[in-house]
Amino acid sequence: MMGAKRGRSSGRRGRRMKPMAEINVTPFVDVMLVLLIIFMVAAPLLTVGVPIDLPETDASALNSETQPITISVNDQGQIFLQETEVPFDEIVAKLQAIATTGYQERIYVRGDRNADYGTVMKVMARISSAGYRNLGLVTLQEQEG
Repeated sequence: MMGAKRGRSSGRRGRRMKPMAEINVTPFVDVMLVLLIIFMVAAPLLTVGVPIDLPETDASALNSETQPITISVNDQGQIFLQETEVPFDEIVAKLQAIATTGYQERIYVRGDRNADYGTVMKVMARISSAGYRNLGLVTLQEQEG
């Protein structure tokens, strides 16, 4: 009897299916396509900010490794630090709170095309008098045509 059991069990082992050595790629492709669609839809939503109508110039774009601090002045004279409105007197205090590299922090001033020139200059003078020297004005490049 024992010999018969061995014969049966060895027969079953011989009929066992071999492990499949191929990878099923279809689920991975489905996941990647879903992620691609999510990022394509979400990318434009990440660039929100204060709506400003910037003037155009011939200056070339700057290469930047880190995200600078932006201060915006809209056409009503409101001042925004990143996306939050701040009073004129609190600009320097708020800058010092968020500046990670101290007085070497890059600060971009965005002034609306219809904003009061004096307001933009007062903001820049306040920032400069506080000790920040790495200031820049943001403009759009002129479109030829």
